[in-house]
Amino acid sequence: MRDVLQRLTDALERGREQIVCQVVETKGSTPQKAGALMVVDPDGGQAGTLGGGCVEAEVKQKAIRRIGEIGAEVHSFILDHDYAWADGLICGGKMVIAAEALRGLEPLAYFRIYQQLLEAGEGYTEAVVVNEEGAGAPVGSRFLFDHNGTLAAAWPTSQTPDAAAKGVIPLSDRPRPSVKAGVAFLPTLPRIRLIIVGGGHVGQGVANLAAQADFEVWVVDDRHQYANPERFPMAAKIVVGPIDEVLPALEITSRTYALIVTRGHGHDQEALYHLAPTPATYVGLIGSRRKIRLIFASLRDMGFSESALQRVAAPVGLEIGSQTVPEIAISIVAELIARRNLGPAGQATRPAIEPAPDEVPVSGFSHP
Repeated sequence: MRDVLQRLTDALERGREQIVCQVVETKGSTPQKAGALMVVDPDGGQAGTLGGGCVEAEVKQKAIRRIGEIGAEVHSFILDHDYAWADGLICGGKMVIAAEALRGLEPLAYFRIYQQLLEAGEGYTEAVVVNEEGAGAPVGSRFLFDHNGTLAAAWPTSQTPDAAAKGVIPLSDRPRPSVKAGVAFLPTLPRIRLIIVGGGHVGQGVANLAAQADFEVWVVDDRHQYANPERFPMAAKIVVGPIDEVLPALEITSRTYALIVTRGHGHDQEALYHLAPTPATYVGLIGSRRKIRLIFASLRDMGFSESALQRVAAPVGLEIGSQTVPEIAISIVAELIARRNLGPAGQATRPAIEPAPDEVPVSGFSHP
């Protein structure tokens, strides 16, 4: 999305007309979901995708014909034999796509604010009119609401119809895209900060995938040779230093996920000691069930409550039979995405990790 918006604002700033094509509604199985954005140049170049195939090609053709026109068009596609068979896909769903040619400073101002909200990472909702009669505003009218539900930008009209203003659902309720009273509501949930403790191979694999999935990646390790921009170019922040000094100093909120993938049991336990009591919504720990039992036993001896330990996702990752580092990274990031998109229901249910009488807690680590 960042690249698409940058391409759009750069072109508008240079005075080049652009056609914005956006999926505003989907039903059933579709190659892209509501909110997907594609920008088309008059010469046929594009940024972003609506899912490819015949639908995207047809939308692109229709979009180019909009050059010089005023107002938006809304196109509906049923992904049946007419489209699906031609692409080798049988989705069977429905896509509704709005397309409009943009030019000038007014849409530029709108999409610059869009960029600002995206970069802020606090979440926002875009409302797009898809039915003038139902909404009481021209088709294609756009309204941006910030994470508090306050109107941040509107185009082409500053008059916000009641259908748009009253239909915004608080982001705390984890709304999904929807269409009500002629308005498509396209929420973007707050960006999650993912703190990866451990800059080894698994940490690196997770960081790569998580950044692509729009997590804000932070990396923590006590070794410069592992935690550096060369190994983690995607990281928003890299912190090098002893775990017991670094973690207590980090800002950790309910928008934070933490993943512990250090090089040893002692470091894992040190990290969990500092992360388990924080407001982080998700704390994950890699390792065997035996290792986790040992670490949990040590923390119990230090006075950690069962509730603090049982909220830890351990062993971390969805059960997909992972063997290699890339497979492990995929299983972990899949769980992170599920937790972000679905809330607690997206986190795998695990049997409680109970202490075993024949196992000794991890040594070499103690706290008062």
